Amino acid sequence: MLNFFGGSMSVQSEVEMKFSDSLVAFIEEWKNKPGNLIMILHKVQEEFGYIPREAAKRVASMLDVPLAKIYGVVTFYHFFKLTKPGKHNIQVCMGTACYLKGGEDIIQELENILGIGVNQVTPDGQFSLEAVRCVGCCGLAPVMVIGDEVFGKLTKEQLPEILAKFQES
Repeated sequence: MLNFFGGSMSVQSEVEMKFSDSLVAFIEEWKNKPGNLIMILHKVQEEFGYIPREAAKRVASMLDVPLAKIYGVVTFYHFFKLTKPGKHNIQVCMGTACYLKGGEDIIQELENILGIGVNQVTPDGQFSLEAVRCVGCCGLAPVMVIGDEVFGKLTKEQLPEILAKFQES
């Protein structure tokens, strides 16, 4: 294809994000229901682990809503992620009990050990780090969750051993 000035112009075609059949069916089922956007975005994140830009575009197209509306919802609610989390997502509780019993110290030590900050992923993609509001284990403060494992009454000294367990898997 030639442009106005006689040079060649590349044609970029956007590759459509591949959704599973069950996700497409879910979107179709919820398409016209009130409150559908949050439910659909939860399902998208369940499938990908986060909301990829291409997925947000496809949802916007399927629901006939502006992409800005999708991003408005995703950025308003802390549950949604715009970047792919690490293989092992570390969530450190910063609810009142955990904060008072050293949650911030746990985060700082994890940042030192992993070499990343909160809401970042290690270069090898193994770990990501999040500060979360409350995980409902206040009696075990301070608490950290990795995957579906809860670690309570944490000390900074325990962290290297816990992380080593996940580096092997």
